[in-house]
Amino acid sequence: MRAVDNLSLSVEPGQFLVLLGPSGCGKSTVLRMIAGLEDITEGELLLDGAYANDIPPHERDMAMVFQSFALYPNMTSRENIGFPLRVQDPHADRNPRVETTARMLGIEDLLERYPRQLSGGERQRVAMGRAISRRPSAFLMDEPLSNLDAKLRSYLRAEIAQLTAELGVTTIYVTHDQAEAMSLGHRVAVMRGGVLQQVSTPRELYALPENVFVAAFIGTPRINLLQAVLHAPLGHRMSIDLGRQRLPLPEPLNPDHQLLRIQQGRQIIVGLRSEAVRIAPPSQARPGEIALTGIVQHMEYQGHESLVHLDTGSTPAVVADLESPRPQSPGRGRANTGPGILTRIKDRALAQIAAPVAVLDPPQPPRERSVSAGDFVVRSWPDLRLRTGAQVPLLMDLAHLYVFDHLGRRICPAPADLPGLEV
Repeated sequence: MRAVDNLSLSVEPGQFLVLLGPSGCGKSTVLRMIAGLEDITEGELLLDGAYANDIPPHERDMAMVFQSFALYPNMTSRENIGFPLRVQDPHADRNPRVETTARMLGIEDLLERYPRQLSGGERQRVAMGRAISRRPSAFLMDEPLSNLDAKLRSYLRAEIAQLTAELGVTTIYVTHDQAEAMSLGHRVAVMRGGVLQQVSTPRELYALPENVFVAAFIGTPRINLLQAVLHAPLGHRMSIDLGRQRLPLPEPLNPDHQLLRIQQGRQIIVGLRSEAVRIAPPSQARPGEIALTGIVQHMEYQGHESLVHLDTGSTPAVVADLESPRPQSPGRGRANTGPGILTRIKDRALAQIAAPVAVLDPPQPPRERSVSAGDFVVRSWPDLRLRTGAQVPLLMDLAHLYVFDHLGRRICPAPADLPGLEV
């Protein structure tokens, strides 16, 4: 099995590129291949346009910052920061550059301490100082903040952004934390199962995900993804069947919604972010909004907002690699006639061969719904008070509606390169 498959990616000088994805998706392997720590079995690595597959790691003029800090325990911070300089020229005076680097990182008073005398954040600053002191052509950072607490991660994230901007050094940063990716990167490359899913600016990644996996991976709370069936009879109004409710699309259709007609009668995935739905009666609908209802399951108070979890009677779309299928609850006195595990594994493997970009679990047979399970999350004002079990009116903004086909590829809004239409 290939760890990374058919990856094509370019990084411009001075750019901050983030490799983002779940554990085991191949992002660290990509970083190690760039550094020369992993062999490239097929393909080419070009550095400044020159073939670089065979260049030894120490000749690539790159500095790597590891997740585990990787400091020498028997060396002081001064010696750790100056170690790459000693390797380059054992006889040169390293102190001026070490002290300049320490001032940049605010660790001048830690230079004579050993790693065991430093906190986690201080160790990470020393590790970054060791990389900076070399004045490399590129920084390679492999989840450098994952071992730190949330408050310190947020603080050092801002420091890294400011530092790399001041130095103007090309940086490739690996993380599974979308908050780091979206706040740090000029561009973000999302990976899944060794395959590059999308590379875009953070804003484009959030607003125009190319497939279901990217849509689900980016954004907090996660985008609402529901299984649906499209009805587009000739000469009649088009609608989306969500199970218990049906959403009529207004006429005339905009160009994006016109593309949905080819999906007549097919299963689709409807996506809507929580901020694109509001709790309000149909009488308050604005142009482009359609009405929906939901039953309150529970509420999360976040301080600046509340997250309302609702049951709309729909079936959530399960995204492979991000969550496991929900357990089925067979009816009383009836055998579970759902597909066996071997059949499901075979079907998923065949789907991955046909479309490696995004694959959903196959539709599940009807099941008993749990009274505590919601399928929809809506952002609302923090002082909202709703009773559990109450039915509330919702208004959905169609301008922010995402529609994906049964393989998880985005149909609406229209992708830049329209895929071939199936007949």
